[in-house]
Amino acid sequence: MQRLKQLTDWLQGLYPNESIAIAPASADASFRRYFRATFADGRTLVVMDAPPQHENCQPFLHIARLFEEAGTHVPHIHALDLEQGFLLLSDLGNTTYAQALAGGDIANAKRLYGAATDALLKIQRTSREDELPPYDEALLRRELNLFPEWYIAKHLGVTLTAKQQAKLEEVFTRIVANNLAQPQVFVHRDYHSRNLMVTEPNPGILDFQDAVYGPITYDLVSLFKDAYIEWEEADIIDWLIPYWEKARRAGLPVHDDFGEFYRDYEMMGVQRHIKVLGIFARLYHRDGKAGYLKDMPLVMKYLRAACERYIDLKPLLVLLMELERAQAEQAS
Repeated sequence: MQRLKQLTDWLQGLYPNESIAIAPASADASFRRYFRATFADGRTLVVMDAPPQHENCQPFLHIARLFEEAGTHVPHIHALDLEQGFLLLSDLGNTTYAQALAGGDIANAKRLYGAATDALLKIQRTSREDELPPYDEALLRRELNLFPEWYIAKHLGVTLTAKQQAKLEEVFTRIVANNLAQPQVFVHRDYHSRNLMVTEPNPGILDFQDAVYGPITYDLVSLFKDAYIEWEEADIIDWLIPYWEKARRAGLPVHDDFGEFYRDYEMMGVQRHIKVLGIFARLYHRDGKAGYLKDMPLVMKYLRAACERYIDLKPLLVLLMELERAQAEQAS
């Protein structure tokens, strides 16, 4: 309550002669919270509450500027107080892609994903090295290691044998080698249906403060192998091909062969699925956030499908099958 009073006092200080109603807008997996400020004339703004002892707003500010300069629709920063951890932002509305896509309308999905990939192309075309932290081997491996630590050991309660650990390491090495060999661009890192808003211009882009400089297929994986919404692979390919064609025309460093590009996309997906399973397990066991457990089966489905397709991932497929059997035995 004290934090909310601080926020209210700060906002009222910016608009001393205005009547402002403040209501929760959303929260995310971090310490950040968002409030919608509604003025008497009906206009709205959003206040980000990012406690400075837990959150550093500088990356958000830097990336917001980069993405805004790229011509994409991100929250414009109207005011800030970094000492208190408050940012006053333009309001991108209430309708997420997740909500707009929930009906499963393919024509609507094609339109929305077309806008999302066009925005992604704008971001990627402005990419330059040394502007954002690198998505390097250390970071890729830290993310992969969430899987054995939080998903296998903590969530499943399984201790890997030395042989299983060696097989997992073998696959991790292959995944990282592929990811690092891919062309590098600005990467939003969570470019999915809950962070894209249906706005004009479309889409509104949120939650980009963890952006890095990394593999060109990463954000496409976040978008199309979304943990919260599932599409048929044939539809996804229909949406990926126009992106790939536009990327080539724009001079972005994508593979000339779509098959090679798609394989990179799949390998990047495996890295992300492994990470996400670890993160969802950690959110539950460490942070008490059970809501993500229901999303695990879809992420595992993506991971299994890729492992069944590529020989390089066979040892991981075997391990997943062994973990499945161990779970079944524990349940019986």
